[in-house]
Amino acid sequence: MNIATLAVIVLLGSFLLMVFLRFPIAYAVGISSVLCLLVMGKDLSNMCQYLVKGIFSFSLMAVPFFITMGVLMGTGGISEKLIKLADSLVGWMSGGMAMVNIVASYFFGGISGSAAADTASIGSIMIPMMVDQGYDDDFSTAVTITSSCEGLLVPPSHNMVIYAMSAGGVSVGALFLAGYLPGALLALSLMIGSYIISKKRNYPKGERFSIKKLFKQLLVSFWALAAVLIVVIGVVVGLFTATESAAIAVIYSLIVSVFIYKGLTWKGVWQALDKCIDTLSIVLILISTSAIFGYCLTLLHVPDKAAKAILGISSNPYVIALLVNLILLVLGCIMDMAPIILIATPILLPIATSIGINPVQFGIIMVLNCGIGLLTPPVGAVLFIGSAVGHCKMEKVVKATLPFYICMVATLLLVTFVPEIAMFLPNLLGN
Repeated sequence: MNIATLAVIVLLGSFLLMVFLRFPIAYAVGISSVLCLLVMGKDLSNMCQYLVKGIFSFSLMAVPFFITMGVLMGTGGISEKLIKLADSLVGWMSGGMAMVNIVASYFFGGISGSAAADTASIGSIMIPMMVDQGYDDDFSTAVTITSSCEGLLVPPSHNMVIYAMSAGGVSVGALFLAGYLPGALLALSLMIGSYIISKKRNYPKGERFSIKKLFKQLLVSFWALAAVLIVVIGVVVGLFTATESAAIAVIYSLIVSVFIYKGLTWKGVWQALDKCIDTLSIVLILISTSAIFGYCLTLLHVPDKAAKAILGISSNPYVIALLVNLILLVLGCIMDMAPIILIATPILLPIATSIGINPVQFGIIMVLNCGIGLLTPPVGAVLFIGSAVGHCKMEKVVKATLPFYICMVATLLLVTFVPEIAMFLPNLLGN
C-alpha cells in the first residue's frame, strides 16, 4: 500500500469514525485533515494559512448577513403575519391547517432560509393550533418539519451561497432563481399528500375563501414579503451583489421588525444578535476547517478517483444520477447540511457535470437531498426540533413522516431528471 492510498484511508476513515462517535463535525473535519497531512509527511505550519483562506472571501460575508436577517425577522412577529396570509389563501381546503402550514413555510422560508428556524417559529404556533382543531400531533409535526425544507430552496438561502462558494464560478443569482419552482413543486407535493391523509382522517376545513380577506392580509404581509423581493430582484437585475443585498436586507429587516410590525424591542435585537453569533461561529469554523479538508482531497486526487469509481459502475447517466443522489441521502443521515455541501461538492459536482447536470441544477439537487437528511435519524436536527416543539415522541413523528418522505423523494427525482424545473427561471432571465 502506497502513502497516497494510506492517506486517503486515514482521511476518510478517521472522519467517518469521529462522525459516528458524535464528534462535533468541525473537529472531525479538522482532526482527520491533520492526521492525513501527518501521514503524508506534510508541514503543518501552513494549516493556519488554509484556515484563514477558507473564510477570506467577500462573497462569503453574505452568509452571516442572511442568517442575521432571518433571525431578526423570525423573532420580529413576521411568522404570525405569514400564517394569516397563508390561511386566507388555502385555509378553506380539506385539512386546511395543514395547507396553511405548508404555504406559510414557503413564505417564511424565503425570509429565514433555515429549516430549523422555520420549524421552531412556524411549528411553535401551528402545531398547537392544529392539535386544538382535531389534527393528530404526529401528523401536525410531520407536516411542519417536511414543509420547513421549502425554506432551503426558496431564496435567499445562505446554504446556496455556501454551495456557490464551494462550486466556484456558480452564480448566486441563478441559484436563487432556480430554487423557486422546485420549492413550489415540493410545497405542491406535500399539499397533495396532506390532502389525501386529511380526507382519509376527516380533518376539518377552515373558513370559506374571501378575496377581501386575502387582499387585507396581503397588505399587512407586504413588508415581510418585500424583504425577499429586495434581495432576489437586486441580485438578479445586478443592482448589487449577494453580499451587498444581504447587508441591505439586515437593515431592512431591523426596520420592519422594530418600527413597522413592532414585534421586536432593542433588547430583543441584542438577544437575536447573540443567537446569530452562536450560529455563525459553527458555520464559519466548519468552512475554515473544510478548506484544509478540501486541500487534502485535492492533493490526493480524491475527486478524480471518486469520479472514475462511480463512472466505472455504469455508463448510464440515469444510474449515475441515482447513485449521486443516494450518496447525498446517506451523507444527510449522518452529517449536517453545511459540511456536506463543503466536502461533497468538490467530489460530486464533476461527476454530475460529466453526465450533463448543470452546476446550478446540481446545487438544487444537493440542497434538497440535504433537506431530506435533516429529517432522517440518526442526526436529523429538524426532526429533533420538531419532536421537541410538538411534544411528540420521535418514533411517532418518523412514522407519520413516511408518506411525506415519498412526496419529497418524488420531487427530488423530478428535479434531477427534468432539468427544466430548476433551470426555467435562470434561462428565462439570462442568469
